[in-house]
Amino acid sequence: MKQNVFYIALGGALLIAGGASAYTIRDFKAAPAERLYMPAKPDSTQRENPFAAERLLDTRNWAQAAAEAAGWTTMVPDSNGTLRLVGEKDVPMLHSFTTDLRASRFAKGKLVVNSNSRVKVNVNGEKLISKTASDSLPADESAPITLEPEKDYQITLDLLTMPDDKATTPEFKLEFVPDDDFKNVALTSGGSIKKRVSALSTMNGERVGSESLSPDGKYMLTKLRETWSAADTRRRAQVTETATGRLLSEDVNSSARWMPRGNALYYTQKAGERYNVYKVEIPSMRSSRIASDVASSEVTFSPDGRYLFYYDEAEGEKETGPMHRVRTPDDRQPGDRDRNYIVRYDLQSHIATPLTYGGATTYIYDFTHDGAKMLYGSSVQTPDRFPFYMTSIMQMDMATLRTDTIIKNFDNTLGSALYSPDGSKLFISAGPDAFGGIGANYAPEPMGNDFDVQGYIYDIASGKARAMTRDFDPSIEQATWNYADGKIYMLGETGFFKKLYRLDPTSGKITELKTDADYVRSYSIGDNEATWLAYCGGSFTSDGVGYLMNLKTGKSLMVANPLDKELKDVEFGKMEPWKFTSKGGDVIDGFVCLPPEFDATKKYPMIVYYYGGTSPSTSSFYHLYSPQVFASRDYVVYVVNPSGTTGYGQAFSARHVNAWGKRTADEIIEGVKKFCAEHPYVDSKKIGCIGASYGGFMTQFLQTKTDIFACAVSHAGISNVTSYWGEGYWGYSYNAVAAAKSYPWTDPDLFTKQGSLFNADKIHTPLLLLHGTVDTNVPIGESIQLFNALKILGRDVEFITVQDENHVISGYDNKLAWHATIMAWFAKYLQDDPSWWNSLYK
Repeated sequence: MKQNVFYIALGGALLIAGGASAYTIRDFKAAPAERLYMPAKPDSTQRENPFAAERLLDTRNWAQAAAEAAGWTTMVPDSNGTLRLVGEKDVPMLHSFTTDLRASRFAKGKLVVNSNSRVKVNVNGEKLISKTASDSLPADESAPITLEPEKDYQITLDLLTMPDDKATTPEFKLEFVPDDDFKNVALTSGGSIKKRVSALSTMNGERVGSESLSPDGKYMLTKLRETWSAADTRRRAQVTETATGRLLSEDVNSSARWMPRGNALYYTQKAGERYNVYKVEIPSMRSSRIASDVASSEVTFSPDGRYLFYYDEAEGEKETGPMHRVRTPDDRQPGDRDRNYIVRYDLQSHIATPLTYGGATTYIYDFTHDGAKMLYGSSVQTPDRFPFYMTSIMQMDMATLRTDTIIKNFDNTLGSALYSPDGSKLFISAGPDAFGGIGANYAPEPMGNDFDVQGYIYDIASGKARAMTRDFDPSIEQATWNYADGKIYMLGETGFFKKLYRLDPTSGKITELKTDADYVRSYSIGDNEATWLAYCGGSFTSDGVGYLMNLKTGKSLMVANPLDKELKDVEFGKMEPWKFTSKGGDVIDGFVCLPPEFDATKKYPMIVYYYGGTSPSTSSFYHLYSPQVFASRDYVVYVVNPSGTTGYGQAFSARHVNAWGKRTADEIIEGVKKFCAEHPYVDSKKIGCIGASYGGFMTQFLQTKTDIFACAVSHAGISNVTSYWGEGYWGYSYNAVAAAKSYPWTDPDLFTKQGSLFNADKIHTPLLLLHGTVDTNVPIGESIQLFNALKILGRDVEFITVQDENHVISGYDNKLAWHATIMAWFAKYLQDDPSWWNSLYK
């Protein structure tokens, strides 16, 4: 691998171009020269619309060719930086080259190509320079270019030679000439250099989205998604044979799901304003329509496959005129008055029968294995009764449609409910205080965190429940009660990782299933067999990897890792766990990510990141808060999971309740100080912090308690707990956990002293506030209030809004602009380089 690193102002081989120091690119990957042909004339006497030879420069499809350039030949120019070509001269020939250019800091300048031939230069797929004439002597063509810090710019160059060219030996030289303000920026270039992680690394490429096994486990459906830009995305699905890995089809409808019996898939397709349902037999791939004119695209089947079920959406009462009566706190939300009712469609008689109606939305939880009974639920809002929602679980006899209420007005967070194989019991996921607190294990804390999800087995006949995960630290998510072996399979959130577990409902024993993915995003097991389990996930340095586990041997086989081809040339930073024991005696979990090409003798700025909401920071690569993204810009990154997060046991997560930063903020500060004391490569005067949502609140609140940060970034942060509680769509319901049974009139200190707005005069750290303009979770007023306060106080604050974005920035181009804003802010204060920020926001 040849890598060319050059400090413009300090290097020995300075070239002068237009009075400024020039950086010459000296390493390329070259494609085999290709013979081209001029198009034929239909009439030899034709004079109109002559074909210009330079149009042949556009013949290579670089979007595809660039992916294959790794196998091309390395070519190095002479000492002057000139690359001279040899080859046929009596026919048109296309010579193609690629290289990468990267700047250590933000830089502006121009890209200059000096050539005696026709040349076209693209940067990241966009045409930058085009020279359309051949000369006997080389001549310059140039165009301005802006380089973001540590971002890889792929440069492709096509050179065309023609039989009548004036030049006897075609040649070119490629240079970057910096503007005067950027002469000291270090540059790296080369055709085979290791690339850096970027925002695009987390967004682009193909990934496994999910894997699901057929009921008998013989076949596996893999769904993949591919993204290259806002306009260039696709989804696809493929079917393979589980035992052999043989690919049966990669042209399956991307919305397909398994039928409950046999080996068949089904999917819906829009037909006018309604939908048709299609069945695909496996392995023959024979397709047939089994239902027409269905009201919904989301359908599910009864276990015997005779009926399909969907929801009939009933619009709620509309109010006309300028006046609108708000009936409940949730009535402010669009669609809150709409209701969903369950409909059963008979595939033999083609009769659709409404199964539910009335004032509450109903939804299906599960069916007994024989399909004789359906478990469904409904929730009602009770604003005058904590915790503000009540859920009832009901059971319907599918032959008579008789309904029995199993649990009425369940007053706890209810995640899911599943039938046991014999239909006599339910596996219910809910908070630690469910069923009278039988699963509570959060002492000495006074209240549990309902986001810390526990598992219970409920006996339908007796109405008694057993707590199954009381002494199990992970917070459980997805759960499946397998009919073949009678075991319950669960996905558990355990610190930075998500892991798979198997629960024996008889003994209560929980066993971890060893996976090859640190962070399992989803899994699937066939309903009627217990040999195979499919899962997908990733790690700090991978994403969208599909695996197949043999449950008999416990061994996993990687079956798909499409993103690997995009990441194989990326240089990741080293990840290391780092924990400390807090003053309160707790071990606080964390990870550090070092920059690529880390040098322990240097001093590095550091970025600190912490959880949002109450779920922990994770070892996942699919989001822009990935520590690898920050580290690639030459920062040390410290990610910490302080008190209040789930995945470390109930007592740990309970510290989120009625705290709003108490203890959690102190642990972050303590951890940062101890980390700096133990790691001399960190510049303790150049530390930044960032968080979103509750993490955004934490960013703001931290600045009221410490001056250890040189700058801070808060995305969608909460500045005033009282206004968030009353105004956000879910402010009061989130506070049903975060401030359980506390209100502004019962505990005003909690709602004021723990926020940044009422302590704004204590903030002296330069603070960047980011917010989507249509955020319904944390209203944009939370940033507006603090911005106004800090402006009045004369503090260093910036407020950037993202147009038409909600709580999470989801638009492809908006993500890139938002991320650039964050990194430019850090560069300004942590790397003493305001040029990027000034370029974005003059």
